[in-house]
Order: sequence, then structure tokens, then C-alpha cells
Amino acid sequence: MPIGPVQLIALGFAGPGFQRDIVVELERLRSDDTIRVLDALAVFKDSGGGLEVEHLSLLSHDEAVETGSRIGALIGLDIEGEPHIAPPAAAEAGTDSESAGILAEDAWDVLEEIPPGSAAALLLLEHHWAVPLRDAIARAGGHHISDGFVSPFDLVAIGLHTAEEAERLQSLENARERPR
Repeated sequence: MPIGPVQLIALGFAGPGFQRDIVVELERLRSDDTIRVLDALAVFKDSGGGLEVEHLSLLSHDEAVETGSRIGALIGLDIEGEPHIAPPAAAEAGTDSESAGILAEDAWDVLEEIPPGSAAALLLLEHHWAVPLRDAIARAGGHHISDGFVSPFDLVAIGLHTAEEAERLQSLENARERPR
């Protein structure tokens, strides 16, 4: 079975307690076969920068431990008591895959982006819906150039959002930046 495009998403939260709502929505998307959750972690960063990590997924704890953390392997995060996923290329090259993630050194430092005293959901998602589109693009000789999320304010400019909706979304974003 071909694997669809895979995306790592980091979502910030003021603190713990967000897990239930996120898992419910991930389950809905999975049951629709829109996405497949490859891995999901809840990360809590204390005020000193220390990390506490737990699985935030549809897998049982035992299943998650058995498969290891794919996100951990990507970003260089070892989770105590779980097997470390050693990438084949790193093993063949004799590199120390336990001290660094698979992502290139100049890649996104996901853990650094989490502010001290807050929490994050790290989601590794496979986009099932995109497999036929990706394959059609490849058959037509196309390839990926870039991607990104479009700001709600830019969507107002092209008539896809109201100004009120863009303001509401912006206020939700700004709420995370307010001091506690």
C-alpha cells in the first residue's frame, strides 16, 4: 500500500489537559480515512526547559511502546522505556542516531519552539486523501515545490473568510502569547 504525504505538526497549548479533545478529533479523521496517525505526543515543557512526554494517540500504551516513537526518531527525542528507532541510513553510516534526529541539522527544531511553561501536541500524520492526487501529479511529471498554511487575513482579501472570523482566529492565536 502506498504511503501518502506525511506531515509533522506542532500545536501549542497553555498547559496540559488538551489531550482528550485532540484524541477525539484524530479518531474522527482516522475513521473517515482522511488521515492516519503515525505518531502523536503530548510534550510538557517546565519553566526550566525540562520535558515530560507522553503518547497522545489512538494506540494503547503497550502498542506505542512496542513501535517506539517515530516523532522521537525524527527530532532526536528519546523516550525513556521505549525502543529507539534507528534509521537505516544512520546505522549504515555509523552515525549516532540517538543524539540527533533523522531531520537534517538545519531542519526545524520542534522542541526549541515550545515555550517554557507550556505544552504541545506533536502530530505525525499521513494524508491518505492526498495519495491519488500525488500519484496523478507524479504521472503528469509534476513534483512538490513548496507548501504552507495561508493566513486567515489573506483569506479575507480573496473572499474566503470574513474579517470577523479572521479577527476571532487571530485572537485565539494571541491568547497563547499572553502572559499567565
